[in-house]
Amino acid sequence: MSAPIVIGAGPTGTPVTIDMEELLATRLLVQGNSGSGKSHLLRRVLEESAAIVQQVVIDPEGDFVTLAEPFGHIVIDAAAYSSAEIGRLAARIREHRASVILALDGLEIEAQMRCAALFLNALFDAPREQWYPALVVVDEAQMFAPAAAGDVSDEVRRLSLSAMTNLMCRGRKRGLAGVIATQRLAKLAKNVAAEASNFLMGRTFLDIDMARAADLLGMERRQAEQIRDLERGHFLGLGPAISRRPVAVRIGSVQTGTRAISHAFAPPPVTPADDLFALLHDGLEAEPASPSAPALPLPKPVAAEVLLDQITLTAETAPVGEHDAPREDPEPIIAEILAQMAEEPDAPFQSPADLFQDFTVRCRMRRIMVPGLDVTRFRRRFAMALAGMADPGDERWADVLQVAHAVPEDLLAPFLVLARAAMDGAPCPDDETLARIYGTHSSGRIRRLLDNFERQGLIVMRTDFSGRRTVTIPQLGLTSAAEDA
Repeated sequence: MSAPIVIGAGPTGTPVTIDMEELLATRLLVQGNSGSGKSHLLRRVLEESAAIVQQVVIDPEGDFVTLAEPFGHIVIDAAAYSSAEIGRLAARIREHRASVILALDGLEIEAQMRCAALFLNALFDAPREQWYPALVVVDEAQMFAPAAAGDVSDEVRRLSLSAMTNLMCRGRKRGLAGVIATQRLAKLAKNVAAEASNFLMGRTFLDIDMARAADLLGMERRQAEQIRDLERGHFLGLGPAISRRPVAVRIGSVQTGTRAISHAFAPPPVTPADDLFALLHDGLEAEPASPSAPALPLPKPVAAEVLLDQITLTAETAPVGEHDAPREDPEPIIAEILAQMAEEPDAPFQSPADLFQDFTVRCRMRRIMVPGLDVTRFRRRFAMALAGMADPGDERWADVLQVAHAVPEDLLAPFLVLARAAMDGAPCPDDETLARIYGTHSSGRIRRLLDNFERQGLIVMRTDFSGRRTVTIPQLGLTSAAEDA
């Protein structure tokens, strides 16, 4: 299922989009000098995709904490928690699919690298059943994946570089899609940058950075000069999620702002030199020294236990952008979405995690919330939809669902198909139909599955002399018609 977001406009005014589904599989690298609009681009991507994918932002400057109020992100002030608490928070984030911002601006650079590494490793080490797709945005990535040794210890540098390498090289199979941004490609470790398949290159001036950017964009060296001439907020994009050929894009507007101080031109006040001298020196000796005031502090940190509970509760809140939607019963829409998914030929062959992600995206696009529906419950609901029972509230299925209560989720769909045939008096499904419902191409596997059902007393199979099969559900006393010839 395609999920495009508009990030800006091309030279002719046509919208330029990023396909989020493709991005989750191919990762993104953003490069641009300070002042090129790199953070503005990241903010645009985060705002436009907030409603369709979980987001985890590694924020070394605290620029993205303003996303919290309008989009429901949880801000984690890293300076307020221990290493063990950071790990537990990351594990809870994976479990409950909360969108968060890890604000590192209260830490020194070495502590930032260590904290980010512990956090990323905990996300990476989540159990397989929690490998839901998530966008992991790392701003100033050259700090966490430096190309060469710097002022930090070798132990911290290796720890941070290893975590970033895992994110970009092995994170895709665990649902973690890296989006990294750097001021200079030359300062970013090559094995981290090389794993990105999508690129958005902004203004840069050094020859080595222009040459690397041109190589990544598939441009000739003599064309690299145009990267130096890009205006603020203008980027060259390339990649399967953006465009198959380099495309120029002017990044669109954003809803939130940064906490950084504005650098707009402001002339100093006109004050006579003698008066200004007096203002600076009057009473200087008697005035006690005071530390400089911190600029725009983060919200007051909360205890780790409280934040863990807050992350848990996000699983039961409305998705971003839905608080203004009319409150209506979501069940008919959920049933409709499940029925649509069940009709897609390849749906039974997809993994439960991919199906659940597809389902949640469709729900968000329909502006509905599904509190309490985790991946286990979703698998049972989807199995019902495959059997034509998308609505669990239909009283016709009550007895069948009671019998099926003990059937594991991965075996539920073929059992419900057999039970529905018996309930409706319809012909018994053939091996090919059951194989598709079960998500396999092996008829032998289906025969073993039916034998297993019989041994458990769930069904009784009978085959007549012509080879036509019927199925009986003994607990319901119902029997299907004979299988079609």
